[in-house]
Amino acid sequence: MMASIAHYLQNLPLILWLGSADHAYPFIQLTHFGGLSLWVSTCIILDIRLLGFGKDLLTPKKLLDTIFVWNWVGLLIAVTGGFTLFCIGAGGYVVNPAFQVKIYMLLPVALLTHIFVQWKTREWGQTEETPAIAKAFGGFELLMWMSVMTAAIWIPNF
Repeated sequence: MMASIAHYLQNLPLILWLGSADHAYPFIQLTHFGGLSLWVSTCIILDIRLLGFGKDLLTPKKLLDTIFVWNWVGLLIAVTGGFTLFCIGAGGYVVNPAFQVKIYMLLPVALLTHIFVQWKTREWGQTEETPAIAKAFGGFELLMWMSVMTAAIWIPNF
């Protein structure tokens, strides 16, 4: 079933054009990586603050209020570029073990953890000192994003 969906996506006229146009593919990669940079950097900033670094700058709640919109804009850009990249090479991606680990296992856990961390930061982040549970979840989210990035790095090797 996944193979037939991949075949369908990969053969859409717009996707065929994007895959064959000289400058389109690098632009799509730039879009995906730019969105990822914005998304992951704002995630990491919040996680590092939850771990206790930068206590004298902003409370975690104020930091979250500052980066919240940028965080989700980064995700939207990353998903748009990533889905387009996926469509261009869908047939190869659906059988790629590193891609499967990234998309089916690590990404859902990391994304759910991130949503939970953002939701609870409003409660945890009222003061400069963060509770131990906030530090644990901030550290776990950092580990999850590092795992997603590691799986992504291995995609071209399969």
